[in-house]
Amino acid sequence: MSPPTPRKRRGSGRATIHDVARLAGVGSITVSRYLKKNGYVSAELGARIDAAVAQLNYVPNLVAGGLASSRGKIVGMVIPNISGPIFASTIQSFSDTLNRHGYQVLLASSYFSAEQEENAVRTFLGWSPAALVVTGRFHTKGTEALLAGAGIPVVETWDYHPRRKPIQVGYSNAEVGAQSARYLLDKGYRRIAYVLNSVAGDLSALDRRDGYAAVLRERGIKPWTYTPTELAPFDAGRQALEALTRGRRKADAIVFANDNLAAGALLASQRAGMRVPQQCALMGFGDYAFSPLLLPSLTTIRPPGREIGELAARRILQALGELEPDQRNGRLNLLDCELLARESA
Repeated sequence: MSPPTPRKRRGSGRATIHDVARLAGVGSITVSRYLKKNGYVSAELGARIDAAVAQLNYVPNLVAGGLASSRGKIVGMVIPNISGPIFASTIQSFSDTLNRHGYQVLLASSYFSAEQEENAVRTFLGWSPAALVVTGRFHTKGTEALLAGAGIPVVETWDYHPRRKPIQVGYSNAEVGAQSARYLLDKGYRRIAYVLNSVAGDLSALDRRDGYAAVLRERGIKPWTYTPTELAPFDAGRQALEALTRGRRKADAIVFANDNLAAGALLASQRAGMRVPQQCALMGFGDYAFSPLLLPSLTTIRPPGREIGELAARRILQALGELEPDQRNGRLNLLDCELLARESA
């Protein structure tokens, strides 16, 4: 006889430990003991519990006792890199806007790992947050299932893809890449290369690469992509510059996935006695604090980091009934990036 179909908890929309126990054919105490790893559970029972957890997308509720069915004033936010300067203004404006309405932000870093992002989302949901924010739209199947069944407002930031179900607050990475390519082509450059991030998992940089490549193909030029193997950003930028400006085919302009890579290339060009932009133009993305201070100053594209944080917070507050809906912008929110033409290109 097959086990009964588990029912989700009324109100939260999420499966409970009792649902997992019924599906696995064990007691709730056994499930609790296994998940908390505070007692012996046989391998066979453990496998059944794991299968039930996966099937139900079960998230242990970490809120104690009578608070288990309530929502607190906590909003979880998962970003690729807490130490990355590009996300600093988003985090600050997001936190400031929520704080004015009595909400606090809990941060987690995935470091561009889809698996770490899934772990963070699962943990956050266990604390019954009021809402959840993730970065980008590239997730594991497990994360997609968790977000779909979360039963709370979910916002995807730093990306814009209108067919996605979560609330979107961001910009088109493909358009950023296209904007870079058009700018350099209009300046007269033709041998334009694109350098990806050496950190695996930066899938937004792939979108920017695709936008760059589409514009080059429209102009009858073959795209040229390079991925460094050095992990430290400045070393990766130096490696890319050396690879793309030596040999028979030399780039006359290089677009980098971020300003860290571009800065590494710019510093390497000075050590090599290369003139920028006369011998090779360099262009970044992010407009980091050091970018206008480099010599030559770095041409780059500034994402709307502060605006993303503020608008994402407003959309959450509207979804929670704390603010009146903004009929003007609606559910999807496309923001613009700013191209900053400086001395390097």
